[in-house]
Amino acid sequence: MSHVSRCVLVLGGARSGKSTFAENLVLSGGGAAHYIATGRAWDDEMVQRIALHRERRGDAWTIHEEPLALTEMLAKLDQPDNVILVDCLTLWVTNLMLEEKGDVEEAFPALVRHAAKAQAKIIFVSNEVGLGIVPENRMAREFRDHAGRLHQQIAAVAQEVYFIAAGLPLKMKG
Repeated sequence: MSHVSRCVLVLGGARSGKSTFAENLVLSGGGAAHYIATGRAWDDEMVQRIALHRERRGDAWTIHEEPLALTEMLAKLDQPDNVILVDCLTLWVTNLMLEEKGDVEEAFPALVRHAAKAQAKIIFVSNEVGLGIVPENRMAREFRDHAGRLHQQIAAVAQEVYFIAAGLPLKMKG
């Protein structure tokens, strides 16, 4: 018997409503709600964003902060009754670029393999950064390229893919 992926990818731009949409998917999906936060509070603005997200979510969630070892954290939580929100993949890519030495994309295959076979339902949130102008600096272009390749790989194994704009979901797959 082949396993059908239970993962979902939610893409959108900044302030598109993607996190709220994904949170509602988790809470309407039944099961224990887990939130894996990949972001880090590098500055005061990020501290405020994290605080707003926490306030909006309330107490319905078990929170896990994991900026780098995302696949390992997902493996720890891989139970059929868990619904896991990963917010977000682009911050994870940023963390890998800033902290890991070597090829950032070496971390992608393990995550994609896990997403394809996971028992838990996983909802990935990520920023679609490939719709704008070509960035003027090399690091920003590399970030955009890494994120785009990761999105394609996760979308290929996802059961559902949504694009959010102005708070409105467009179902692209599933």
